[in-house]
Amino acid sequence: MSETRSPRGAGRLVLDLRAGDRMLVNGAALQFKTRTSVMLSNRARFLFGKQIMSPEDARTPARRVYFAIQAAYIAEEDERDQFVAMARGLADEYAAATTSATARSVLALAISDLEIGDCWEAMRRVRVLFPHDDAMLNASHDAPVAAAAPG
Repeated sequence: MSETRSPRGAGRLVLDLRAGDRMLVNGAALQFKTRTSVMLSNRARFLFGKQIMSPEDARTPARRVYFAIQAAYIAEEDERDQFVAMARGLADEYAAATTSATARSVLALAISDLEIGDCWEAMRRVRVLFPHDDAMLNASHDAPVAAAAPG
């Protein structure tokens, strides 16, 4: 998948998509059966490729925050507030549970971006936390279980 900006048309974006690529446009899920080019010539809320997270992939705290931000971004206008509130709540839970000041800072900035409507930046920020979550969760799974003291 690649993208190019149209030189003459402000706001026009051309996306070159491969067979099998996925895209969300204003909440509609598209999957391309053949290689194609698509030109978006007016404002649209869209995600494509690896930017799209399925509910099944939202398995870590950061990914759940990302998924809620994604939902807020692509939701209909009348549904958006509930997903913003969900993202805020998940980010608050994550911030309260982590010992990482960096993670708390990233979450606060992402929610600030989300609340002013900059969902792209909010999602970009939260993606930075994916490796942190993976490392922390793998470390907790690898830790030995302490034996119970004899009673």
